Amino acid sequence: MSRAPNLSRALVLETPVSVPDGAGGFSITWQALGTLWAEIRAGSGRERFAALGPAGEVRLRILVRGAPEGSDQRPRPDQRFREGARVFRILTVAEADVQGRYLICTAQEELPA
Repeated sequence: MSRAPNLSRALVLETPVSVPDGAGGFSITWQALGTLWAEIRAGSGRERFAALGPAGEVRLRILVRGAPEGSDQRPRPDQRFREGARVFRILTVAEADVQGRYLICTAQEELPA
């Protein structure tokens, strides 16, 4: 890393939880694990074909402080970040530096249904 990150955005880390749906099945709800301060940068983009024609897709790079494996404060690919009404689905997580001081999460913003 060439510069110190600007961790100025408060993101809530959420994990999926299966709960009985009352009809013999399960549904997914999201449980907050805590708030992580982050820097969000636009990453790569691509065009894909959707039901109504071409649609753009941008991957985001979300930088957060490092946390050890197994910690509730270490994001995982099955989790997501929330910032108000915005939701960012975590796709990958990797160390940003050799010392593990920061993590880079590649994420996709989920659009409201």
